[in-house]
Amino acid sequence: MKGIILAGGAGSRLHPLTLATNKHLLPVYDKPLIYYPLTTLMLAGIREFLVIVNPYDLIQYKKLLLDGTQWGVKILYQVQENPGGIPQGITIGEKFIGNDNFALILGDNIFYGVGLGRSIADLAEKVDANLHDAVVFTYKVPDPERYGIISLSPEGGFLSIDEKPTHVKSDLAVTGLYIFNNNAIDYASALIESDRGELEVTDLIRNYALKNRLFVNNLNLGTAWLDTGTFSSLNDASNFIRIVQERQNVKVGDPFGAAIVQGWLGNSFE
Repeated sequence: MKGIILAGGAGSRLHPLTLATNKHLLPVYDKPLIYYPLTTLMLAGIREFLVIVNPYDLIQYKKLLLDGTQWGVKILYQVQENPGGIPQGITIGEKFIGNDNFALILGDNIFYGVGLGRSIADLAEKVDANLHDAVVFTYKVPDPERYGIISLSPEGGFLSIDEKPTHVKSDLAVTGLYIFNNNAIDYASALIESDRGELEVTDLIRNYALKNRLFVNNLNLGTAWLDTGTFSSLNDASNFIRIVQERQNVKVGDPFGAAIVQGWLGNSFE
């Protein structure tokens, strides 16, 4: 299982901060934002990463993350000239993915929860074992009109997925974490741009659902999901990380710590 981190967005909602600094490099308390999604996938056992960035900030990412050997992982980079939706990241990463399955995470999403890494790893193993073709992670939100929303039947079966619905059917928001089998390359390549001029991840997910090969995993109440796309949410994320670290005496979103947990230090990825 490989990992793709999408970090090519301009972060226009965070101007003027992002006029000079890519949003995924902004600090969330004591670490750059991109450390958090990287650590999430490392704790799930993933060691081979592709970071997709815009051409202007590539050198900054390479300076920060290097090639990953300091954490026992392998990090490669690919440029996204213009953001065109999450599925575009899959088509850009086609060569990196090869014949493998992969997890994809948005570079501005923070996940925290005891046992979350093991849970993601278990679901990744089920995709590798062909029990599921895709997994989406959902989270109950108070304002579903802001998100891609999945509706399920009382039995847990997939009913629909809608992007920022005006008529709300559910409060299950699709988070920025996905696991896909290799078919995602063909599905993403066949998608047509929406009215927004982007390839929509909701269309990709719908393809899997229509084939009854989608698993919806709702993150439990002990798990936090933080989207850092606005000033308020970025500030909330920093406060959350500070409080957790101080109260629980742990480091959240620390690749070095994740490498220690996984036993990867001094054992570089081959």
